[in-house]
Amino acid sequence: MKRKRSESGQAVVACQIREGRGHPFGMLRTFSPLGGGEEMAYREIRRAIPVLDAAVCKLVRLCGGFSVVCRNSRAQKRMEEFLLSVPCGHCQQGMDAFLAGYLDSLLTYGRAVGEMILWDGRLWGICWGDVTALEVCDGENALSVEIWGPGENGTMHPLPRQELLLFTVLNPEVGSPYGVSIFRGMPFLADILMKIYATIGSNWERAGNVRYSVVCKGDEGLDTAAVQERGRQVAAEWSKAMEENQNGRVRDFVAVGDVDISVIGGEMTMPDSEVPVRQILEQLVAKTGLPPFMLGLNWSTTERMSTQQADMLTSELWAIRRAVEPAIRKICRTFLRLEGLDDRVTILWDDISLQDTMEQAKADLYRAQAEKARQDGKEGS
Repeated sequence: MKRKRSESGQAVVACQIREGRGHPFGMLRTFSPLGGGEEMAYREIRRAIPVLDAAVCKLVRLCGGFSVVCRNSRAQKRMEEFLLSVPCGHCQQGMDAFLAGYLDSLLTYGRAVGEMILWDGRLWGICWGDVTALEVCDGENALSVEIWGPGENGTMHPLPRQELLLFTVLNPEVGSPYGVSIFRGMPFLADILMKIYATIGSNWERAGNVRYSVVCKGDEGLDTAAVQERGRQVAAEWSKAMEENQNGRVRDFVAVGDVDISVIGGEMTMPDSEVPVRQILEQLVAKTGLPPFMLGLNWSTTERMSTQQADMLTSELWAIRRAVEPAIRKICRTFLRLEGLDDRVTILWDDISLQDTMEQAKADLYRAQAEKARQDGKEGS
């Protein structure tokens, strides 16, 4: 964290993970982030396949919000004000805005990084950063990591205020400080899907922009020069007729002799892409953990979320919540400590509602009736 002076003389806080770059193509310098190609592939997958981009957005929203419970009323009031009004950068305010960007990075890249910004001894703001521009190294012991960032000359160095940084990984692997993106395993299938879509586009372009083959059969008694002259005349007349059609005017094509006109490739039929596209999308959607109909893929006319699907999706969302909860708790405790208040907090997540309210009410009624029957059986015995 650095402090600079603005033109008005007021102190301006600059964070470590969002420093400006002096060159638009700074990545072409000596610095090359570890695993940058993999992150770029995941980003391109989201751009190329809208259903996967929608899946990430829905997972972020389904994780929902949370509330923080403090030990005394003064700390509770200050904490609620902080969660609603804390600046997060990019014209965003509030802890919900920070959590949305943090979760988006966590799901896309398998890891997320953030920073707490201090000013005059108080927690002034929080922001999330670009994990593709940072590296993570093992710390002094097996339970810590160290985040490195690019310096002024493009070389990597440890960021000076590690205690202000937030770092979360999703499903980390043994021996690696990096997490696992939900897009891992998708590039191969995504490449096949893009080839199918590109082929569909080429075929429809061919069908909409027809190419013609004009064959003029002349008399056998004509010499070579006469045949060539007749061919040029037919070609010129055909070009004029096509040009007039493109301009919205009708022009007849008149030729003398035996003229055969056919569409190039007109005898070919477009291959059916529904089955292969669905097979690939089934694999991609299964990796996200969301039911297909939540992404607009209505493969069944009576498809709806079953209780088992709701339970599985709920468990996935709680796993994501557990991954980011330590970062949220660190932010809240740091804020209360700097305010001189009791830093003991409890994170309460909002309930995940995936079923209809009526169905939930019926389930609660059935459970209550079953419990009452068990109690009556115990008393009768």
